[in-house]
Amino acid sequence: MTTSAANVNVAVTGAIYATASGDAPTPPTTAVSTLDVLFADLGYISDNGITEAYADTTTEIKAWQGGVIVRTVISASKATIKFMMIENKREAAELFHKGSVVVSDGATGYKMDVMVPSPDRRKFVLDVIDGNDHLRIYIADGEVSNRSDIVYKSDTQIGYEVEITMYPVSGVVCTKFTDKASWAPAA
Repeated sequence: MTTSAANVNVAVTGAIYATASGDAPTPPTTAVSTLDVLFADLGYISDNGITEAYADTTTEIKAWQGGVIVRTVISASKATIKFMMIENKREAAELFHKGSVVVSDGATGYKMDVMVPSPDRRKFVLDVIDGNDHLRIYIADGEVSNRSDIVYKSDTQIGYEVEITMYPVSGVVCTKFTDKASWAPAA
C-alpha cells in the first residue's frame, strides 16, 4: 500500500458559477479551462463551504437459505450540492427566487417581484482549489430544489442557502475534472 500526504486536499477556496435559465454555454473540458462567459460567478459562499451529497433508496434482497443478503437494489437516487451565497448580488437573488428577475425600478435602483416558484433548470460549475490542485465539478442539468430561510439579523450575514438537485443527462449527474496526477489510471 502506497500513501502520500501530498494527495490529501482541503477545499481552501473556489467558486460556484451558474448560467441564467435557458442559457446553453459550452461545457468545460478540463479542471482549468476558461469558462464560457454565460457562467456567472455567484460570489462569496459562507464559510460552511459546499456539501455534495448522494442519497439512495435501497431494498435488500434476502435469500431463504439463512436469511443472508444476496443483493441490494437501488430504487431511487438523488445527487445534490448545498451552499449559502452571502454576496448580495443579482445572480444569487435570482437563483434563490426561482423564476424571478431583477429589473430597474425606473428611478435610481432595482427591484424584483418575487414570483411563485417555477421550474428553473440551469447549468453549474463548482471549482475547488487547494494551492496548485484543482477540482472542477460540472453539472449539466441542475435546479434549486430546497431553499432555507433568509435571516435578517444584526450579528450575521444575509444569506441565500440553496440545495441544487443534479438531474442525470444520459445517466451522468455530474462530471469531475482534476489536474491531480494521483487520479491517473494505473498503467
